Amino acid sequence: MTMISTTCPGVTTKSASTGFSVIASLSRFHAVWTQRKALKSLDSAALQDIGVTRAQAQAEAKRPVWDAPESWHC
Repeated sequence: MTMISTTCPGVTTKSASTGFSVIASLSRFHAVWTQRKALKSLDSAALQDIGVTRAQAQAEAKRPVWDAPESWHC
């Protein structure tokens, strides 16, 4: 079974000086990349279980890390 984490533990999303944290962005990008890599590696049975076709999984895996739905952000 493949576990896909949807959280960014220990990440602060704002910095005092800019209101934007580079570390938080990098952490989010890494989380998205990891999730998409896991999605791409699922077998046909697992994809069927979650209601995703192989073509949909491949298309999602090819998207850039900064192109993630707002609901995926930590």
